[in-house]
Amino acid sequence: MTLPTRAGLDAVPAYRQGRSAPAGASKLSSNESPHPPLASVIDAVQQRLASMHRYPDMSASALRERLAERYGVDSASVTVGAGSVEIASQLIHAVAGPGDEVMFAWRSFEAYPSLVRIAGASPVAVPLTADHTHDLEAMLAAITPRTRLIFVCNPNNPTGTVVGADQLEAFVAAVPHDVLVVIDEAYVHFDRTESQGAGVELFRRHPHVAVLHTFSKAYGLAGLRIGYALSPSSIADRQRKVAVPFGVTDLAQAAALASLDAEHELAERIDEVVAHRERLHDLLVAAGWLAVASQANFVWVPAGDRTDELESVLREGGVITRAFAGEGIRISSGSMEDIDRVQSALQAETALQEARA
Repeated sequence: MTLPTRAGLDAVPAYRQGRSAPAGASKLSSNESPHPPLASVIDAVQQRLASMHRYPDMSASALRERLAERYGVDSASVTVGAGSVEIASQLIHAVAGPGDEVMFAWRSFEAYPSLVRIAGASPVAVPLTADHTHDLEAMLAAITPRTRLIFVCNPNNPTGTVVGADQLEAFVAAVPHDVLVVIDEAYVHFDRTESQGAGVELFRRHPHVAVLHTFSKAYGLAGLRIGYALSPSSIADRQRKVAVPFGVTDLAQAAALASLDAEHELAERIDEVVAHRERLHDLLVAAGWLAVASQANFVWVPAGDRTDELESVLREGGVITRAFAGEGIRISSGSMEDIDRVQSALQAETALQEARA
């Protein structure tokens, strides 16, 4: 006898983690920091190890107060979760259910459609423009009476493109106030445009805006799983109701607080990642691949039918990437050694093609 399962889950694809890399290869398939944890962060975590038999502070009160002070907001508007993906899930469950719609650009963060379906709502994917950016006019046109939430991933994953601050302001102002606009700024620290941090300002000025941030990328805490949101207090209250109890560990909270204390050190690391991102983009373009200029910690190559070809070239050169069949490849900005390996792989392929000509 087959046990009954929930209807609709067959339409939900399992989230696909970036491929692991064999020994000696560069793992650029996940948008992780190439740097090991800071010594001060390791020390903060080690100091909490002896109390692992105790439950963490479920409300993460110290961290929430710290973030509220940093952004000049009420701590009641700060929510935490096991990475920004869990925060995104909280927001969806807080406002949407069966019969409701949740909108996002596509391609964008791979988890959005699955999270929406898990909540019982309907995903509405609006294609990106020809230059791989959000089509804000089309998104506005796609709003219906069933629309409850709109995600704007800025910078966008996997394309690395950004919506300008003025464009974003106009978009938010045009969205009905009974629709929550969630500005997902998981990669905001790598943004070198004037739009950097625009989400927080919009949260302060508009009653229907929430902002997502994470400690996984720039802060290098991907393995500890911690992110946060600034949300309207009425939404934040509902997020806490749907959040996984004790979902953010004591170790993660300690590491996040220590990371906030070490932002000067982290800024130097972020600058290095950005420099490597720019070099990675230029290498790809020089090799004949139409890489997209990025403001995140990765570079997108819309290789289309040649996606498998580029993935193979890099894999044979010891570089593991994130490929989307028939669409393109996302390559994370790694260490100098990682980018050197990408360069060697591209040069080897160019030399092979020249030899065949």
